[in-house]
Amino acid sequence: MSDPTLTHRITHRHIEVFRAVMTAGSATGAADLLHSSQPTVSRELARLEALLGYALFERAQGRLRPNARALALWDEVQRSWQGLERVVDRAVALGRPDAVQLSVLCLPALAHALLPGAAARLMQHHPQARLSVTPQESPLLEEWMSAQRFDLGLCEQASAPPGTRAEVLLTLDEVAVLPASHPLARQRRLRLEDFAGEYFVSLSADDPYRRLIDARFAEAGVARTLRMETHSAAAVCAMVQQGLGVAIVNPVTALAAASDQLVLRPLAFSIPFSVTALLPLYRPPLPEVTPMLEALRAEAAAIAQRLAQQDV
Repeated sequence: MSDPTLTHRITHRHIEVFRAVMTAGSATGAADLLHSSQPTVSRELARLEALLGYALFERAQGRLRPNARALALWDEVQRSWQGLERVVDRAVALGRPDAVQLSVLCLPALAHALLPGAAARLMQHHPQARLSVTPQESPLLEEWMSAQRFDLGLCEQASAPPGTRAEVLLTLDEVAVLPASHPLARQRRLRLEDFAGEYFVSLSADDPYRRLIDARFAEAGVARTLRMETHSAAAVCAMVQQGLGVAIVNPVTALAAASDQLVLRPLAFSIPFSVTALLPLYRPPLPEVTPMLEALRAEAAAIAQRLAQQDV
């Protein structure tokens, strides 16, 4: 354990002098690096050795030769100095307009579907903007936003977690996704009873939308054949596209996954789906937050329009 009295007497200046001597190889060279004098450097170095209680250099014919202790200390000083240099570099970089990075925390489904389009809109008008996107599931997403760890969050709940404010960007209904060749694809709107006996690809058992969907079928007394389950709506769509069953997912992911092999159909019953932006109340807002929100609103409106054109 270090001696606290010794630690308080050794100053940053002493370490700076030691580093200069190690770098230059002599007290004279160190004095040039520090814009000081050779006697001052020698005095500060001698003071450091006196405080430590052991020598750092062998002195022979006016030259300083570092001993084993000096070399061990040099390794530690170098690591610390590199850390300080990184801090300085970061501080300087933050003064450049292209160095600030907007941190976005969002559900994986929204990182796959909504956010890429919004990011493209942002970059079109603000090409110097930089984004860091972290996908995360609930409830960790809400906990991290409450902890003020990110500049912006995207979730599916309309209420604001503690320490945040919420803005609902989009409210739609869940939709059915089916293989394009499936007989149910010929219907314009699907009822609960249409799914009776169908192979069904579900979200994972702890997903809140899975619980809502299961409850609706249970209330109606409609039994499906639950064939597969996965935590990701994008994975559900991929399974359906391969003909492994039918499913009900959020319309944002469904629209992104739509293809010649996978079609969307509206439901004759409502399972509401919302996308909400979360903003931390106690984290200083970056200027980029406002244009990012504008891009998200525009992308959400475009998604709603595309779904309306498909009668979903």
